[in-house]
Amino acid sequence: MAEHKAKHIAIYGKGGIGKSTTASNTSAALAEAGYRVIQIGCDPKSDSTSVLRGNEYLPTILDSMRDSGKVRLEDISRPGYRGVLCIESGGPVPGVGCAGRGINAAVNLLQELKLFEEFKPDFVLYDVLGDVVCGGFAVPIRDGITDRVYVVSSSDFMAIYAANNLFKAISKYAPTGGAKLGGLIGNGLSAGYSQNIIDDFAHKTGAKTSAYIPRSLTVSQSELYGKTVIEANPGSQHAALYRKLAKTIAENEQLLVPNPLSAPELRSWAKDWGDKIFNLESGVVEGIREAI
Repeated sequence: MAEHKAKHIAIYGKGGIGKSTTASNTSAALAEAGYRVIQIGCDPKSDSTSVLRGNEYLPTILDSMRDSGKVRLEDISRPGYRGVLCIESGGPVPGVGCAGRGINAAVNLLQELKLFEEFKPDFVLYDVLGDVVCGGFAVPIRDGITDRVYVVSSSDFMAIYAANNLFKAISKYAPTGGAKLGGLIGNGLSAGYSQNIIDDFAHKTGAKTSAYIPRSLTVSQSELYGKTVIEANPGSQHAALYRKLAKTIAENEQLLVPNPLSAPELRSWAKDWGDKIFNLESGVVEGIREAI
């Protein structure tokens, strides 16, 4: 009998970009499709899995380790929507220690508890803060914990900047057994040109775009109910988009190593797009000279 092999997936992105929303709705869609799913929140805010479990309180791994010498799996996990197993790594006491180290401690504990052997998941999603890829937050990419990364980004420059930094981390660690890139997820897209910016950045870095999720009140409304879009608005356009993304992630085996832009290249690229957007907004048509 073949050994059960789970896919371990890291979801990275700049803080506030919607990576937890993306991860949770992807987990919900995968579970809805019949897969066994674990979602591990690796953000010190510990809110990654909230909408999968109705915003109920969940003790974090690091808090439990501080409060008790012996931590059991049932102390730090809760089944959420459609049986998604929800876990939060947590962070250090505010003002003390490195938040990134919590990820390492959390992963080590989960391995000691034989979580993956006992639960036998098809997919494990790690929701990781991606503003700065310090040693701790790079653990899922660097140490072979995950084999694929999806980066969530809007078309805003700082989100692209964070995505490019993540590409640098992937390109550094992939050759020595680190995770490769599964794709770029465009999220919170509102302007007409947003998708073009995401696509152009992907083209420039040799990446590919896995999904485009436009900004929507449906997402905000669902989260106010403490639910994913999949649960709160199953017939909505956004639920269909998340199901499509989950299917793409489940079936994708074309992993790659991106070619990040250098700092000067990124700023030059951003300036070019700034010029294009200014011309678009001010009605300038490129290539046509004003008659004299």
